[in-house]
Amino acid sequence: MWGVVFYTPEQKNRTESRTVTIFDTTLRDGEQTPGVTIPVEKKIEIAYQLDKLGVDAIEAGFPISSPGDKEAVKRIAGLGLSSDICGLARSVKKDIDACMDCDVDMVHVFIPTSDIQREHTIRKTREETLTSAVDMVEYIKSHGFKCMFSPMDATRTDFDYLVQISKAVKNAGCDIVNIPDTVGVMVPTATYRLVRDLCDRVDMKYDMHCHNDFGLANANSITAVEAGTSQVQVTINGIGERAGNASLAEVVMALTSIYGYKTNIKTEYLTETSKMVERYTGVKMPPTLPIVGDNAFSHESGIHTQGVLEKAATFEPGIMTPEMVGQKRRIVLGKHAGKHAVLKYLENAGICPTEEQLLEILAKIKEIGDRGKTVTDADLYVVASIVLGKRGIDEAIQLSEVSVMTGNRVTPTAVIRANINGKEMIAAGTGVGPVDAALGAVEKIVGDSKFKVQDFNIEAISGGSESLAKVTITLENEKGRTVTAKSANADIVMASVEALVNAMNALFTMD
Repeated sequence: MWGVVFYTPEQKNRTESRTVTIFDTTLRDGEQTPGVTIPVEKKIEIAYQLDKLGVDAIEAGFPISSPGDKEAVKRIAGLGLSSDICGLARSVKKDIDACMDCDVDMVHVFIPTSDIQREHTIRKTREETLTSAVDMVEYIKSHGFKCMFSPMDATRTDFDYLVQISKAVKNAGCDIVNIPDTVGVMVPTATYRLVRDLCDRVDMKYDMHCHNDFGLANANSITAVEAGTSQVQVTINGIGERAGNASLAEVVMALTSIYGYKTNIKTEYLTETSKMVERYTGVKMPPTLPIVGDNAFSHESGIHTQGVLEKAATFEPGIMTPEMVGQKRRIVLGKHAGKHAVLKYLENAGICPTEEQLLEILAKIKEIGDRGKTVTDADLYVVASIVLGKRGIDEAIQLSEVSVMTGNRVTPTAVIRANINGKEMIAAGTGVGPVDAALGAVEKIVGDSKFKVQDFNIEAISGGSESLAKVTITLENEKGRTVTAKSANADIVMASVEALVNAMNALFTMD
């Protein structure tokens, strides 16, 4: 039976009525991602979003690392969020003081404990490292702050020494011990044994922090919870240094949907949060990203779409639906499309072909897909209109002029002239760039109609400065209907405007 996890009796007992604390390190690990720097104001917006999402704790940054990081941590700590705010510190008093100056709820102090890191980074003996760890934990607790301690590179640390230092910081008053798989070398079976043995040797609250060097961060994080940790560290979209960290969406949905654990995460905001972090960091997520990726609930193959349209759980997990994570199910058109998918699309647009017409439309759609081209909703409506003997998509909006003014000392401004249902209209708009200004002017020209851009993608079809720009846009109207349209033009502004107008016309046709 699908959706069932088989446990040993001992493991099964540990799954009952468990709540897992979600500790988010996006704001810290995001900036450790090569080439990524998040400005303070955007960090604050992300912090608000993480609080809305329901994370229990936010590691807001490493205050000693820069004045900007300290400002961000201090301002986030002062927002009055429900999430606990944590600052990161080495086992050095000035680092800890910087965290406490920010008035955080918790100080996360770390020190390398594996022989390779200890000998080649801090150059301390095991005894000196243990003494430093205890001293810093006592220092934090003496000032009234919560303390989390990380024996860095714990998974490559001698186990007896890991037990020794965990006992020592516990006796010093530490609230939680984090187990970092700093270089991502663990496999789930080894993670389970390590966590279980550590829990048996030292009765302590534990947290797990996994890196993704071998693609095992999510699996190791989930296994650690199964083995006994009550808290797990994750990031939005799994961003982080090198290959990244465990992904919040994937870990949370596995814990809740497969294992039946509880978290405080409001899963309906997962996709919204993912898109924000993608936008603010500039780290583009692949469409195949689980849970929040564009293709996570998309179907093209004929047998898949037929099954999903009949009963979603045929080709989806069932225990996780798109609505649970803030997604929508998408039926994608292409050379693998089946007639059930095409018919569903057409019926949603109020088009009811005969069986013969449907098969002809399907054949033409497959022909487009076989040529290696993306089939958009607008393409489908044009094909359907031709087969049904109509003139095509009702062009409620007919462009007649697009003018753009931009420059390094000029606010980007666009003027759009168009024929709207037989009446000539003109509108102007400004924006952060010429494309934004032009799209804003188009939206003004259609008046009261409300549209929301769900996705906007630009790519060069060929190399060189004269290459064509292909723009694909997904648009939603106030009724929740969405269409995808595209355009290609050597002028990126024209391609963008044409794609938007094509999408609007398709939505007007559907209404």
